[in-house]
Amino acid sequence: MCQQSRNTVFTGGFSNPPVAAAQAFRAAMNAMARPGKVQEITGAAPPEGISVAAGSLLLTLCDPETGVYLAPDVDSEALRGWLAFHTGAPIVSAEQAGFALGCWQELQPLSRFRIGTAEYPDRSATLIVEMRSLNVPNAGLNGPGIKSTASMQLPEIAAFQANAALYPLGLDFFFSSGSQIAALPRSTQVTVGA
Repeated sequence: MCQQSRNTVFTGGFSNPPVAAAQAFRAAMNAMARPGKVQEITGAAPPEGISVAAGSLLLTLCDPETGVYLAPDVDSEALRGWLAFHTGAPIVSAEQAGFALGCWQELQPLSRFRIGTAEYPDRSATLIVEMRSLNVPNAGLNGPGIKSTASMQLPEIAAFQANAALYPLGLDFFFSSGSQIAALPRSTQVTVGA
């Protein structure tokens, strides 16, 4: 068992890091620039318990200067070791996190996460929310990067409306399922109904 855990730590990174990281970064930035539009993101083979998309985001966006919070539903020795080996990112509390990963319920309350300051609004957390799917839209979106309106699936509506009201402060979100991601930056206005 120890040997299997050790192997999991050292495997599952990008097979061709420069190319795979560039492709994953492009997918992540396209998702953030076009809120609600689903993007494919692959390359990582993370330990069991998180999606390929979430693992690919972590490999792309995290480094030794980026604290990561793992919610209880995804936190494991295998994932901690995998992240440490492939990114060097330290595991931190929710209050210190630059990135957080977990399902919606396990990431609550959102008030624990940094929303930035008036001087440094970029010093906020980005949450990677694991979802069962991204293809049942229940929310309408308006704002930068959206031509007229867009729609996407969200775990609830009120929390994202409250987050948008904090702009330019607030949290940014990625939603991951399988090999797909969608994003919701803090600048996006959210309404009920797709």
